[in-house]
Amino acid sequence: MKVIGITGGIGAGKSTVLQILKEEWDACVIEADKVGHQVMEPGGCCYDEVIRLFGTGIIKNDKTIDRKRVSDVVFQEAGKREALNEVIHPAVKKEIRARLRQEKERGRKLSVVEAALLLEDHYEEICDEIWAVCTDKEIRIRRLMESRGYSREKCESIMAAQQTDEYYLERADFVISNNGGPEFIRQAVAERLSRVL
Repeated sequence: MKVIGITGGIGAGKSTVLQILKEEWDACVIEADKVGHQVMEPGGCCYDEVIRLFGTGIIKNDKTIDRKRVSDVVFQEAGKREALNEVIHPAVKKEIRARLRQEKERGRKLSVVEAALLLEDHYEEICDEIWAVCTDKEIRIRRLMESRGYSREKCESIMAAQQTDEYYLERADFVISNNGGPEFIRQAVAERLSRVL
């Protein structure tokens, strides 16, 4: 089984790439962000630890963790962000490894791991290749304003906190330049996978 790691900045078009890989290449798609939410659910391996870190005030009536409240605290206190990351990131990676093992045992040919901090968290350890999705800044801003209703200021502040395209270009095995439409991505993916698989 080949494992491809997918990363890139907000609004670059990672979701489109994942959708093509899942629907047209039968890839198992694992999104680190979603796994991060699951490990914080009641019964999840990080649930108790996150409550210990942030207090019982983050528990909602249905016993789930109020992620909005957690993110507000994390945004204001850098120390809390680091503490949260130290709990969540290793748990997410462990869960992703377990899911990849299951997919391999089932005979799956292709799995994909998507994470915003794929390179920073050293997912190259579990991926055969790292792909980065890069897109011109103005296109990303337009997409985010249309799809998520963000203001230009919010788009720019999020993007300023993320890695630059140059960072990805230097470190990725393959870069998808997503300034065109889905057809362009489809063609780039097909050409690369014909070599990888």
